[in-house]
Amino acid sequence: MTDSATFGNPVVPGFHPDPSVCRVGEDYYLVCSSFEYFPGVPIFHSRDLVNWRQIGNVLDRPSQLELPPDTHASAGIYAPTIRHHDGRFYMVTTNVTTGRHLLVTATDPAGPWSEPVHLDVPHIDPSLTWDDNGDCWLTVSGVESYRIDPETGTVLEGPVPMWSGTGGQYPEAPHLYRIGDWWYLLVSEGGTHTGHAVSIARSRSIRGPFEPGPVNPFLTHRSTDRLVQATGHADLVQATDGSWWMVLLGIRAKGQWPPYHVLGRETFLVPVRWEDGWPVVDPVEETMTAPAGSPPALAAARDPGSYRDDFDATDALAPEWISLRERPKDSWSLTERPGWLTLHAAGTTLDRSGATMVARRQQHHDCRAGVHVDPGAGRAGLTLRIDEAHHYDIEVADGLVQVIGRVGPFRQVFGELSVPAGPVTLTITTRTDDLLPPTVTAADQVTAPGAPFGVRPAACDTVSFEVLTDDGPVVLAELDGRYLSTEVAAGFTGRVFGLYVTEGSAAFDWFDYRPSARS
Repeated sequence: MTDSATFGNPVVPGFHPDPSVCRVGEDYYLVCSSFEYFPGVPIFHSRDLVNWRQIGNVLDRPSQLELPPDTHASAGIYAPTIRHHDGRFYMVTTNVTTGRHLLVTATDPAGPWSEPVHLDVPHIDPSLTWDDNGDCWLTVSGVESYRIDPETGTVLEGPVPMWSGTGGQYPEAPHLYRIGDWWYLLVSEGGTHTGHAVSIARSRSIRGPFEPGPVNPFLTHRSTDRLVQATGHADLVQATDGSWWMVLLGIRAKGQWPPYHVLGRETFLVPVRWEDGWPVVDPVEETMTAPAGSPPALAAARDPGSYRDDFDATDALAPEWISLRERPKDSWSLTERPGWLTLHAAGTTLDRSGATMVARRQQHHDCRAGVHVDPGAGRAGLTLRIDEAHHYDIEVADGLVQVIGRVGPFRQVFGELSVPAGPVTLTITTRTDDLLPPTVTAADQVTAPGAPFGVRPAACDTVSFEVLTDDGPVVLAELDGRYLSTEVAAGFTGRVFGLYVTEGSAAFDWFDYRPSARS
């Protein structure tokens, strides 16, 4: 056996921010924020902390997850925490749309999870722990703690002021851990972008006072040129071999200054070593070294991330599929046309809430996503989306395929092609090489790819739209991808590929997603 091995980051790529992790025996479970999407709080399982498989969504019923039609993009569900105590799993999170924390439990992390208990406590980023007396404590941003009854949500004590970091903006994502004779308080601060940082303090009592660590923040990539930025919102876990690990969010931006990140905040993993009673971590890289014998060192090779859904199931969509705010039962069907996903329009445009869409996260910078769709008499297609005001669509209706871009207040058709009636294959490709020049016009897009001499492309990626014809694939348009980035759109999410219908009904035979060799 070698002294060490390497593993790749991010361990959960794409829009999977605010990770929280716990271990039960040899099994690890991880949850992430889901914001305005339904179902909410994706939950993953792993045996090695590197290879994660989504096993469900914690909030998978409307009775658990209230997202009204006027829920803004990047509102909804913030920052869940998962813990295991006395044979039960606990997940606590904040629905910022309703302004309440909610707590659910399960004996099986794949579900079903209970109906929520609501906690009328201020702030966001709730976390749970249990003290030596068996009392349950809820810690929130700010930072303060409350002793609660998790069965009823009743506050029994508090608020108890805690340690709020080194003075950075937005002290949040607090987690309390009983390690040896100490209570450790992990806090993120600096805001969830390039100023993000992780700091720590400890106390002999869960009520404090807390002693700051000797080096705080003990993890930050601010003011560096490292590829991974915005490192923060962390959670600690001890592995089966006794080694310690930290999951956290980060971003991978592309393009010239300022760079743009399009996949959202992703989940990364770093090994933790303890020095003089304090955690120490190295900078977060896309390739990390794992200590010999630790679960990540023994992990199998990662799956490249290809995915295909032929919609052959009859009872439910795979857990990776998400919809906007809700998924009414009469808006979709796997049995109406067996082997196809049938969608029924509930809204008339992707520019406002209410549209019928079933989506999956974009998880690679360079990738290709396609659908085979029969629009019938409807209007349907494939979208690459950040929010209602930032999306690129390729859609078909009345024998015409169009590429439509919506950026802020502007909406434009960038290409179109007449096609025969019946099913058609539509594809969206993203690439980070051969970028469009900043001076490109709509008329130049296909005929003049590549930058003029002396002009450096400013885009983070190029988004290409293609329809398959009897004569082969035809590229209808290529658009600058930076307009579908967080830096342009704002918010806390990342891109998703969405199957949608905005008029009548349409059926999708398959969805196929493949990363390119560059990812």
